[in-house]
Amino acid sequence: MQHALLVHFQHLFLFCCKVCNHCWQETGPTNVGDEFSDPAVMNYLGARKTTVLGNNFSEYHVEEPPRLVLDKLEKIGFRVLSMTGVGQTLVWCLHKEAE
Repeated sequence: MQHALLVHFQHLFLFCCKVCNHCWQETGPTNVGDEFSDPAVMNYLGARKTTVLGNNFSEYHVEEPPRLVLDKLEKIGFRVLSMTGVGQTLVWCLHKEAE
């Protein structure tokens, strides 16, 4: 299962590829950002930057499941604004107040 977290301005969007009752039990990996993501946040999450053959963009990945990523982000001030399902994808929208 693949998960994604995309950073845009001061908002974070966490995507989980499979909608199910057991999503909190998924083991990862989790996509946590794109090439424009905040490097400090990506470093804090322990993410590695990769480019998939054929893509013209890079993504950051961690091995943790979305639950642990959300827990880490909460510790640095992000909070969940909303969560929804899109097809077979779960989407979390997070926000951090500007400092």
